Amino acid sequence: MTVSQGAAQSPALAGGDWKAGSTETEKSAEGKATPPASNASASTPDIAITELNFALLKVFQDERLKQQRAQLELLAGAPQPYTIGAGDVLQIVVWDHPEIAAAMGGSQSQASNRPADPYSGFVVDQAGDLTFPYAGTLHVAGLRAEEVQRRLTTALARYFVKPQVTVRMASYRAHEVYVDGEVRNPGVVAVNDVPMSLYEAISRAGGFADSADQSDLVLVRGGSSHRIDLTQMVASGQSPSRLYLKPGDMLHVVARDENDVYVMGEVNKPISAIPRRTGRITLADAIAQAGSVNASTADAAQMFVIRGALNGKPEVFHLDGRSPVAMLVAKEFDLQPKDVVYVDGNGLVRFNRVLSLLIPAINAGLTAGLVAK
Repeated sequence: MTVSQGAAQSPALAGGDWKAGSTETEKSAEGKATPPASNASASTPDIAITELNFALLKVFQDERLKQQRAQLELLAGAPQPYTIGAGDVLQIVVWDHPEIAAAMGGSQSQASNRPADPYSGFVVDQAGDLTFPYAGTLHVAGLRAEEVQRRLTTALARYFVKPQVTVRMASYRAHEVYVDGEVRNPGVVAVNDVPMSLYEAISRAGGFADSADQSDLVLVRGGSSHRIDLTQMVASGQSPSRLYLKPGDMLHVVARDENDVYVMGEVNKPISAIPRRTGRITLADAIAQAGSVNASTADAAQMFVIRGALNGKPEVFHLDGRSPVAMLVAKEFDLQPKDVVYVDGNGLVRFNRVLSLLIPAINAGLTAGLVAK
């Protein structure tokens, strides 16, 4: 492991003379073939250790802000007006012609209706067509209500003198978005003529649950996934109300315990630390949840954060925690999901552990010697 800026280099493990990748076998004194000794250090990746300081924190903050602005520009846009689709129910009135109202059927009692039953009116069929007396069959999918009104007026003008037509939506059933995860009422949310912003969708799903990570929302649109950090977006002065959902979008709110970090080594209580409700967890937060470092065994100068071990680009950050200024850095250094925080032991602890491994072997040797005498 390559070490930079004062971090000690990891010593190579002692072993035989075998090189990495050797496939030869060694013959014992009895002539039997024995497999070669493995060289553990040969498989250890060469990773640079980066010192944590305020300059590095500023670089991370600028990169995060730049990514959020780019994502907001990608997802934000002017809301589109509602267009009629298959399953929608229209209420159509031709004034001074009450006989046409009979085609719509009588009003149903809401107490007897099931939730999936449509309101009384003219239902757009699965082909996107609407059948209306005297006007015949009109293809209305993809049109707005005022456009349908104009088409009906033109069609009825062949039979009535200056017909007055009113068209309005009776039931919105064509377009939906899906909200699941850590919300109080996950499920399908119907899209209506009011543009549905990100906040509106979450509010109609009952709001965030207590276990929700508000910094990790996944928006699936058009076969692509986009991660949205509401906490940082608001903190940087960007309004999430500019994000409007489109029909067919899926919004998933991730749970906080899915974005935990691991605190190991010389701490009082090694744990899996959980982010706050805002989704933020700093290095200081993680150490505090672990009961702080062990004053008797920990080497405060050797605190490490291991990141990205599975994505092919591992990173290791080092912090010398002996200085009070270093704790300010720890307070502002944001951890990412599945980071590993490791606090190394001091020299005396390492010596005692090695000695505890050797003492049983020494005692066994002395006992065998006494028995032999």
